[in-house]
Formats: sequence, structure tokens, C-alpha cells
Amino acid sequence: MREELLSIIEKNSRIDFKELAILLGAEEAEVLKELENLEKEGVICGYHTLINWEKTSIEKVTALIEVKVTPQRGQGFDKIAERIYNYPEVKAVYLISGGYDLLVTLEEKTLKEIAGFVSDKLSTLDSVLSTATHFVLKKYKDHGTVMNKKSTDEREVVTP
Repeated sequence: MREELLSIIEKNSRIDFKELAILLGAEEAEVLKELENLEKEGVICGYHTLINWEKTSIEKVTALIEVKVTPQRGQGFDKIAERIYNYPEVKAVYLISGGYDLLVTLEEKTLKEIAGFVSDKLSTLDSVLSTATHFVLKKYKDHGTVMNKKSTDEREVVTP
């Protein structure tokens, strides 16, 4: 039940508990208990809403910043990653393979704000050797969701 439950709520965290219980073939109380356990264990880390900011009047700029760092003895990349993810403007930090070590995601109102973060906060950290900033120009799909779905006519064709 656990894997199926996680798959369902990953796609729709707002699903009604009754509907979730029906889909899983379980009692509603059992599903609620399992959700509580998953939250306590840290498997479920939060519930978020995916917003297509392009369809609002609110300006957002998303940047993906590759960061090359010197890992700290005995702590590897964890300590520098923690230092970076504690900045409130940072949306995500990943340890990655390739030419860089970390991938940092930011979302700000302007390019200037992102540039300021990179130059004033990120680049000044002792462990940071170099950065490369990439700006997201358009989101096609995010968290498994197509951002600008084309509407399709699902009506049946009826001919006389």
C-alpha cells in the first residue's frame, strides 16, 4: 500500500481521503494512519502547490546555478550544501555529478536580484571555487506536470 499511496499523493496531494481509501482498497482510518507514519518518518517532507507564474501578473525569474566547491574534511559536501540551503531565497540544492558539485535553484523577481545573490552571498563562501548561472526561459514541464497543456476536444464525433 505504501508505494501506491506515495505515487497517488505525489500526483495529487489534495485528493480526498475517501477517494484515496477507495483507490487503495483500504479503510480511511488505515490510510490516514499510514500518512501520519510517512510524515513522522520524514518520507513525506511537505505538500506543495505547483504554480505557473507565467499565467499571473507576478514576475518571477528562475535560475539554476552550478557550483564547484572544495568539500570539507570529514563532512564532504554536506556542510557547504547546508550553508547554501539555509539562505531563504534558495529553493533547492542538489549534489550532482559532472563538472560541478552542486546545483542551486533560485526564484527571484529580477535578474539583478539573482546576480546579487550569486556575487554577494554564494561566491563569497570560502568553499566555493566557481559558479555558472543558467536562467530558465520557459518551463514546459515541472514536477511531472505539463505547464501549458493544449486543450483537446474530447467530444465524440457524431455523424448522421
